[in-house]
Amino acid sequence: MLATPVVFWLGRDFFKGAWKQLLHGSSNMDTLVAGSTGIAYLFSVFNLFFPEVWSSRGIEPHVYFESAAMIIGFILLGRTLEARAKGQTNTAIKQLMGLQPQNVTVIVNGQTLVVRIQEIEKGDLIIVKPGERIAVDGVVTEGSSYVDESMLSGEPVPVSKSIGDKVYAGTINQKGAFKFRAEKVGSDTLLAHIIHLVQDAQGSKAPIQKLVDKVASIFVPTIICIAVLSFIIWCLFDKTEGFTHGMLALVTVLIIACPCALGLATPTALMVGIGKGAAHGILIKDAESLETAKNVDTIVLDKTGTITAGKPKVNTLVWEPTLKKTNPEVFASLERLSEHPLADAIVKYLGKGGTSISQFESITGLGVKGCVEGQTYLAGNQRLMEGCGLTPSSYLKQKAEEMTAQAQTVILFASAQQVLAVAGISDPVKPTSREAITALQQQGIDVWLLTGDNEETAQAIATASGMPHYKAKVLPQEKAAFIKELQEQGHVVAMVGDGINDSAALAQANLSIAMGSGSDIAMEVAGMTIISGDLLKIPAALKLSKLTVRTIRQNLFWAFIYNLISVPIAAGVLYPICGFLLNPMIGGAAMALSSVSVVTNSLLLKRQRIEPEKEIISVEMNQEPDKEEKRMKKTFKVEGMMCQNCRKHVEKALNSMEGVSAMVTLEPPVAEVEFTGAELTLEELQAQVTEEAGDYTLTEA
Repeated sequence: MLATPVVFWLGRDFFKGAWKQLLHGSSNMDTLVAGSTGIAYLFSVFNLFFPEVWSSRGIEPHVYFESAAMIIGFILLGRTLEARAKGQTNTAIKQLMGLQPQNVTVIVNGQTLVVRIQEIEKGDLIIVKPGERIAVDGVVTEGSSYVDESMLSGEPVPVSKSIGDKVYAGTINQKGAFKFRAEKVGSDTLLAHIIHLVQDAQGSKAPIQKLVDKVASIFVPTIICIAVLSFIIWCLFDKTEGFTHGMLALVTVLIIACPCALGLATPTALMVGIGKGAAHGILIKDAESLETAKNVDTIVLDKTGTITAGKPKVNTLVWEPTLKKTNPEVFASLERLSEHPLADAIVKYLGKGGTSISQFESITGLGVKGCVEGQTYLAGNQRLMEGCGLTPSSYLKQKAEEMTAQAQTVILFASAQQVLAVAGISDPVKPTSREAITALQQQGIDVWLLTGDNEETAQAIATASGMPHYKAKVLPQEKAAFIKELQEQGHVVAMVGDGINDSAALAQANLSIAMGSGSDIAMEVAGMTIISGDLLKIPAALKLSKLTVRTIRQNLFWAFIYNLISVPIAAGVLYPICGFLLNPMIGGAAMALSSVSVVTNSLLLKRQRIEPEKEIISVEMNQEPDKEEKRMKKTFKVEGMMCQNCRKHVEKALNSMEGVSAMVTLEPPVAEVEFTGAELTLEELQAQVTEEAGDYTLTEA
C-alpha cells in the first residue's frame, strides 16, 4: 500500500520515459529505473500472493517493495536537488524593460501633456525633470543637467548634458531640467538594443551534457542484456532450479545495477559545491555555471566597480609653491556647493569647509565660481581656466600632466589672478584586485580589461592591476562582440561585471560573474555572483568548480566500479565455484550502501580549501606595482538591515569616512571594514552610520 503510490504515481515519469524510449528503439536511465523498480515490484507482488512457489523448492520468498520505493525516492531526490539549482533568466529581461518610464511629459502645440511611452514618436519634444528616467534616445534642445549614464557606460561619474548633446533611454537625470527631441523610439533605442543582445546571447546557450547521460546509452542496455542473459543461461544449464535461480539473478542484477548511486553522483556533489560557494560569498545560480567554470581559459573584466572601487577620490593635491598661504577652506567651501560628483571627492578630502561663498555660479561642463570677501575664486577643468585667461605655472602644469598620465581627472583651483592648486581625482583599484589577477594568471588564465574609459585610464588601471591585455573606449555591444570573437577563437570565456552595461556581455560569455555591489540586472543575468565584490573570490570560484567536478567524477568512478564488481556476482558467476548466489535483498542493501558512499564522498568536498591565506593590500592607479600598502581589517555585525537598499545605505555611510573601505553584505548581515590609516573606534563608525544611513546598529563580530 505504501510502495504502490511511490512507484507508480511519484515514479510515473520514469515509466513514461522508458516507454517512449522503447517505442523509438533506444534506452536511457529511465529504462533502467523503470525496469528495476517495475520488476522488483511485480516480483514482490508474486511472492506476496504465491510464496509456496519458492518455499516448495526450499527457497525463502522475500518482497522488495522497500527497494523499489527507495530507488524511486533517491532518484527523485537527486532530480529535485538539481532542478532547484536551475536559474531563471526571464527576470533580467523584465528588469531591463522596467528601466523605461511608463509615462512621459511632452510638448504638443505649446501645451504640456503626459502620455504613455508607447505614444511617443520620432520628433516629439520631451521634458525631463530632476530625478526622472529618460524615456527614449534623443538630442537636448533646451536646458542643461548632469545625467547618470552608469547603466550604459558603467562609469560612476554623471555626464554633463547641454544643447546638442545626446541622451539615452533608461539613464537618470539628476538635479537639472531640460528638453530634448526624440530621435529613436521603441525597439530602436540603445536600451532596447541591449535587451535584444541579452535575449540573443541567452537563447544561444546550449545546456551542458552531463557525464552520466553520455554513458547511459551504453550502460543501460548493457545491464539489461546481462540480466536477461543471466536468466537464459540459468534456464539452459540448470534444468531443475534454473528458472528460480534465473529469475532471482535477473531481479538482483537489475536492482543492484539500478543507477541510484549514479543518479546521486552529480546532484549531491553540486549541492555541496553550491553550498560551499555560498558560505564563501560566491552565489552560484545553476549547475551549468559551476561545471563550466573549470574549463575557463580567458576572463574579461569590467573596470569600474569590478577592478576599481567605483568611488572617485582625491589622489593628489598640489599647491603653487610660491604661495605664502594656501586656501583649502575656500576650495572645499566652493566645491561643497557644486552638484558635480567629483566635487564630493574634494570635500571628503579637505573637509566640508566653513567659508561663506557669495555670488556662487555653476558653469555647466566647466566648473564653479564664487566670491569670498570680494575675491573671486574658481574650481574646474582646464577649459574653465583658459576661458578666464588663467595659465598654471610651469610647476603646476608639470604636475597636472603627470596626473593626466596616471589617468587622474585634474581639477584646478584658482583666484582671479592665478592658479593656486591642482587636484588629481581617481577611482582606486580594489585592495585585492592585483592579487586576484596574479592568482588567475598563475592558473594559466588570460585576463582582459574592457572599459569605456580613455586609453590613458585603461592603461593605468591595467598596469596597476598587473594585466597585460586591455581595450579602451569599448561600448556595451562591443563588449559582447569581443567576447564572441574570443569564443570563435576557441576560448572558454568568463565575463566579470557589475553594471547594466555589462549585461549583454555577461549573457554572451560561457560563464558570467557579477559583483554583488553592482546592479540587480547584472546579478540576474550572471551564473555566479560575488557578494562582497572581492576579485579574489573569482579564482576561488574556479577552484571550487574544479573540485566539484573532480568529486562528481570520483562518485561516478566508484559507482561504476561497484557495478563492475557486483553485477557479475549478482548474475551468479560465483555459483559454479562456491555455490554462492546473491539474494536480491542483499543486492538492495549493497545498492543503498553504494549511494551512501557517493553522498559521503560528496560531503568530503566541504573540507576542501578554496581560498588561500591572503594579505590585504591596496594598490592605487599611480602606485608602482611593488609599492603596496598593508591594511587592517575588522568585521562588524549590522542589525536592522532588511533589504539591499538598507545594505547600500550602510555601505555608503561607512565608505564616506576618510581612510575607510567597507563592504557590507545582507546574508550574513556583516560589514567588513578596512582601515588604511589609524583604526577608527566602533563609536566613531556607529556615529557615522546613524548620521548618514539611519537606525542601524554595529557590534563587533
